[in-house]
Amino acid sequence: MTPVQSIDSSQVREFYERSLKRVSEVTTGLSDAQWHFKPAADRWSIAENLEHMVTVQERVLGPIREVLAQAPAPPEGRDVQQIDALIIEKIPDRSVRANAPEHIQPTGRFSRQEALERLFRNYQRLVEFAETTPDLREHAIESPPLRLVTNGAYTIMDGYQWALTVAMHDERHVRQILEVKADPDFPKQ
Repeated sequence: MTPVQSIDSSQVREFYERSLKRVSEVTTGLSDAQWHFKPAADRWSIAENLEHMVTVQERVLGPIREVLAQAPAPPEGRDVQQIDALIIEKIPDRSVRANAPEHIQPTGRFSRQEALERLFRNYQRLVEFAETTPDLREHAIESPPLRLVTNGAYTIMDGYQWALTVAMHDERHVRQILEVKADPDFPKQ
């Protein structure tokens, strides 16, 4: 893998803006049938994907953010650029399948409007978090998503990496939504 520069808050903003644009593109103009279509019993609908995205965003904005603020410094010698690059490459990769833990699985609790409004509001809050928290690189916590996509080679993420993971996670689900829309049984209207 080619080393990349470490991610900063302006780049996190760019990733969020791109993610928000992609989510808007894949969810605009859908009928209720399209919104709720499930390609198979064990696959999520577009509505369920969006609900899951909102839930994950709110976990980073809430509990994870609180834990990060109290977390210790990451270990010395940690290759931040390598981990940033792995997050950008691996989190959106749909070839690595994972089942979401029960606490972030969709349950149908949001209307379409509420899910989209929360998503847009969360992006604003995430950008504010990344741009106004000066020590995001100075605290790190365990990361099940990073552990999964690196087969345990990397296990902790700092605050910037958590912020970056949200955008990459959303890109993963945009790709999943595109898979739903590409299903031959996806409603035409």
